[in-house]
Amino acid sequence: MNTDVQQEMPTPTVVGFSARYSVNSTSTIGKSPSPLMRKLLKRRRDKANRPPKANRPVFQEFEKYLRDECQLANNSIIAYRHDLKRFQQWLGGRSIKRISIQKLGDYVVFLKKNKLAPSSIARNVVTLRVFFKYLQLEGILSKNVAELLGSQKLWQRIPHVMTVGTVEKLLTAPCNKDMFPLRDKALLELLYATGCRASEVVGLTLNNLHLESGYCRYHGKGGKQRLVPLAPRAVNSLTEYLQTERPMLTECVSDLEPSRVILSRRGRPLRREAVWELVKKYAARIGAPKEISPHSLRHSFATHMLAGGADMRQVQELLGHASIATTQIYTHVDPTRLKKIHAEFHPRA
Repeated sequence: MNTDVQQEMPTPTVVGFSARYSVNSTSTIGKSPSPLMRKLLKRRRDKANRPPKANRPVFQEFEKYLRDECQLANNSIIAYRHDLKRFQQWLGGRSIKRISIQKLGDYVVFLKKNKLAPSSIARNVVTLRVFFKYLQLEGILSKNVAELLGSQKLWQRIPHVMTVGTVEKLLTAPCNKDMFPLRDKALLELLYATGCRASEVVGLTLNNLHLESGYCRYHGKGGKQRLVPLAPRAVNSLTEYLQTERPMLTECVSDLEPSRVILSRRGRPLRREAVWELVKKYAARIGAPKEISPHSLRHSFATHMLAGGADMRQVQELLGHASIATTQIYTHVDPTRLKKIHAEFHPRA
């Protein structure tokens, strides 16, 4: 840990301590301190010798701030930690107090030289702004120079969306030669039927899955919850998996039965990376583009819903988007929908 990051501030002292409680004081000559007095003296000595908050590892304190005060999810905290670890490596032995906006500009150049994507660079810049703001709030820095740090404007990329036929092939790709075909099919059905994120599907618990009523409850970003309906095919796939393969997977663990719906071969909750690997595996099997990922099923869910006539506000709610501007990108994906709108409203169409 870089000690230069710590705030240079004197150890707190208690004003009037010796004058009030010294044994040389005229009010205490010839008297031994009472138990209450000794307790008070010890408390004040401990407070005087306690290291200031700014001298504690500032990066660990920042993580605690994100977790306890900002109430960020674990995945968000991990992302902040990863970005700040890269910043620490670039910082070396330099003090944060002496970092100017010009030096922070050099850090952005450093990120570009390391061939980070524009979106990753933009995220690292946001991390620095939040971190420096925290240092300013704690009194470690007098001003937040990271506020002046800019990032290049990101082009709005149209997400990769699969056709309905390709999605159908992907959902039926698991077969008997696979180790757990029913689990994999249930996983793929969940991703497409609900448009959930990979982190949400691996975090889905049994008490949040209601097959009889045909819906599930997801815990999304920022701890937000939402209810999403389940299509009959997804209900059937999940029912078959829960009745056959999942009981076998739970036998692999000796402790209490796991609460997660989708389990690994060891009976543990499936990792997000494993979801990514499974989607890639079945996409390659059907000859789909290599860009296919778990998020492609989420993009396809939203695009197909809008193409079918769903209201954008409803799709926003199903996806768990905080802003409808995020959902609007899917209106640019389906050309048939754009042609229909153009033909209906343009005077020359």
